Amino acid sequence: MANPEKADAAGTLREVVSVLRGRGLTVGADAATQRLGELDLEPRGSITALAASTDLIVALGGDGTMLRVARNAATTRTPILGINLGTLGFLTTCTAQEFGSTLDLALSGRCLVEARSLIQAQRSAAVSRRTELALNDFVISRGPTPRLIELAVSVDGEELTRYRGDGLIISSPTGSTAYSLAAGGAVVSPQAEVFALTPICPHTLSNRSVIISLRSFVEVRLLTEEVSTFVSADGQEGSGLAVGEVLTVRRSRHAACLLRRPDASFFHTLRQKMNWSGSPV
Repeated sequence: MANPEKADAAGTLREVVSVLRGRGLTVGADAATQRLGELDLEPRGSITALAASTDLIVALGGDGTMLRVARNAATTRTPILGINLGTLGFLTTCTAQEFGSTLDLALSGRCLVEARSLIQAQRSAAVSRRTELALNDFVISRGPTPRLIELAVSVDGEELTRYRGDGLIISSPTGSTAYSLAAGGAVVSPQAEVFALTPICPHTLSNRSVIISLRSFVEVRLLTEEVSTFVSADGQEGSGLAVGEVLTVRRSRHAACLLRRPDASFFHTLRQKMNWSGSPV
């Protein structure tokens, strides 16, 4: 699966397909990826259908691509090998140049599979009670009007606080290095079983990011009438949240299975991607 908006996605896709076929593997693709590469691949329909009928997903793009594939493949637990064509690529497995060696590691069983917990949200006013999934986070935020919104937040049915500000980020451990980090939240190891509740530009200076158990459920109720408010999952286009409506977020029973090279680790990735270094002395 490839993101057509990335530079040289088509050329990299053709190279990847050549490597896969060179290893004697059958290659299928969703409809959009087939059109991008102009290749004769086994048609698999949607990304969800592709995930359900394959042993390994190769995703070409950046973190946004990885998030989209993870949500669509959530029910299958099919391993995802991400090739970074973006800027940060925090969730990806390797670069395009490293793909051949990474594939060989995966085929020989030497790549590690990390099961990353997804989180889910339901809205009290939704007629269908449809469950939305996210790998990184759910964000409740104000619309274009530059005014504060007020959110009442409870954990496991007990009131936590009321936040007044631009919004609230409810992130998984995986999402702790995304929007939550930019808003002042802590970096959380993917193995930690926690949520991070991080307010966005809170009006009260003592309002800081709160870490709670991933076994808990979080309820957020909108109290502000005058300001349009939206809910988004993993940075996708948001939908409106009505005053008095409650958003309930909890751990999903689904997980995204991300491949990791044996010579990489979460802390190695932090140092590399975040440009962290030791003492200059």
